[in-house]
Amino acid sequence: MQTHPKKLLVIIGESALEKFLVRDIKQFGAHGYTIADVRGGGTHGTREAVWEGDRSIRMEVICDEAVAKKIAEYVLSVYAINFSLSLYFGDVTVIRGDKF
Repeated sequence: MQTHPKKLLVIIGESALEKFLVRDIKQFGAHGYTIADVRGGGTHGTREAVWEGDRSIRMEVICDEAVAKKIAEYVLSVYAINFSLSLYFGDVTVIRGDKF
């Protein structure tokens, strides 16, 4: 079985960013994404999703490293000033490289 190394970019942020993040990742060449509603807490407080403005999402994007870095740089420069965000990368290996 042939495998392909890729980067996993995870963006955790306010749900109000969802439609903008979807637009942005497509603009930078990512082929797809997965989004889930999440809850959690950290140094800036707790997001329990008890009301609409308190919801957070977790977006996962698997793509080439260069695309992941461009997306992350853009998201940080445009949204991190006004929105709560966490971003991180991971190394992943995929089986169907053409999908990513």
